[in-house]
Amino acid sequence: MPRQHSTGSSEHAYEAVYRPIPQAPVAAIPVRPSLEISTDSEDIDVLDDLSPPPAEAGGRIRWIHFVLGCAVLLPWNAVITATPYFLSRLEGSPLKSTFSSYLSAAFMISNLPFLAHATATAKQASNSRRVFFSLLCLAFLTATFTVSTWVHPSPGVFFAFVLFNGALQSAVGSYLQTAVVAVASLFGSTAMAAVMSGQAAVGVAVSGVQVLSAAASVRSASDIPEVPIQAASSRTPEETSAALFFGLSTIFLLITQGVHAWMMTLPAYKTLVARSRPRATTDSLAEETQGLTTGISHNSKTSGKDQILRMVKLNLPYNFAVGYVFAITLSVFPPITVSIQSTNPATHPLLFSAFHFLVYNIGDFLGRSVCSIPRLLIWSANKLLVLSLARTLFIPLFLLCNVQWAHPAALGPVITSDVLFLLVLLFFGVSNGYISSMCMVAAPSVAHNPRLKGRAEDVDIAATVASFCLVGGLTLGSVASFAVRAAVCDCNPFRE
Repeated sequence: MPRQHSTGSSEHAYEAVYRPIPQAPVAAIPVRPSLEISTDSEDIDVLDDLSPPPAEAGGRIRWIHFVLGCAVLLPWNAVITATPYFLSRLEGSPLKSTFSSYLSAAFMISNLPFLAHATATAKQASNSRRVFFSLLCLAFLTATFTVSTWVHPSPGVFFAFVLFNGALQSAVGSYLQTAVVAVASLFGSTAMAAVMSGQAAVGVAVSGVQVLSAAASVRSASDIPEVPIQAASSRTPEETSAALFFGLSTIFLLITQGVHAWMMTLPAYKTLVARSRPRATTDSLAEETQGLTTGISHNSKTSGKDQILRMVKLNLPYNFAVGYVFAITLSVFPPITVSIQSTNPATHPLLFSAFHFLVYNIGDFLGRSVCSIPRLLIWSANKLLVLSLARTLFIPLFLLCNVQWAHPAALGPVITSDVLFLLVLLFFGVSNGYISSMCMVAAPSVAHNPRLKGRAEDVDIAATVASFCLVGGLTLGSVASFAVRAAVCDCNPFRE
């Protein structure tokens, strides 16, 4: 996770502690401007209570939040990386060609409303209970995917099972995400940065595990002598790879459950949670401190709805840019990219598909890391918007590769080099990570976003609006993948 560009001013230091979307960078030194303004003795006492946690939080707490960050994005990465296995179970069915688009759409459409509900109800909920039950549910749902590798229902039943399971994981993950971010915000920038680092790293780790398991399953399948009588009952490489992959994911979620339970016993956690509880001396002060624990700020002068609508218009270039980045990404990755096969017949399709996920995630991670280099930062909203729109060019580039459609095209692939395809995919990931991160950092920055006019009270609202635009882009991209496929195959994308 790239480190945030630090400054000396307190206003710039507070760059939006609240980040409902996992892949956005965090301010280096989160400061609560609403508490800075008041100099009353009671308010100063509360500010002292919210001072940085003991040194213990910089060590064990930081690594615990890194693990929790990994768990937040593990469901999505696990489901999307296991696409080759899902497709192998739909072989010979008309559902196969549209599966990836339906999977992305089901996952993202489920995520958006539940994330909104989780954020709206975070103030009244127990974060520790949300983390506990969310991890438990995710472990169970992932375990059912593991069991599915030994069960062979009809393609239609399997199709419905995967979409329903994925939608449930997305919904549960929304509550896990808000709870983890809320707890991390109590510990300040160190824990929050650890969460973001875990979310960025899990994609690379999951893809790496998938490549290794795919390689192992392909090798074991090639070592088994061909026995025609037993061929029908033998497990495929895709099933073996998926069983290992989902099994490891289930174990990791259970370990995360134990790690979180251990964190709750640490003195640093108990002390900080006690300090974060709102005082009953005045209603306004109680709302103020509880708002810090949930990442929701309140403005007595303007309603929340009016503030959000104002920020949507005020930061329109940033909001549109970050949404469009993910709309383009999800429109082709993985629905189109997973159908691109190697031009080398000796390369196993399962291994090539798994490796292409790894390349993209490495690129995405590198793009976020670039944001730690001050000379390479772009704060201009217009420039980021142009870069976001320019990513549209990746769509025809991918379509020029060795795409395997149900109806073969009259012209063969223009890009016949696997290396060139992987380079395009790498830059696709780099641009996704860099532009999205810069939009999320710049939109709530009072130092670099002149639209805010130095109003620190607008920072958290700007971050929240940009975050929901990011999720909206993911949802729009999932739906747009159907249109991209229809334009290429000249067919009904919902059926073929």
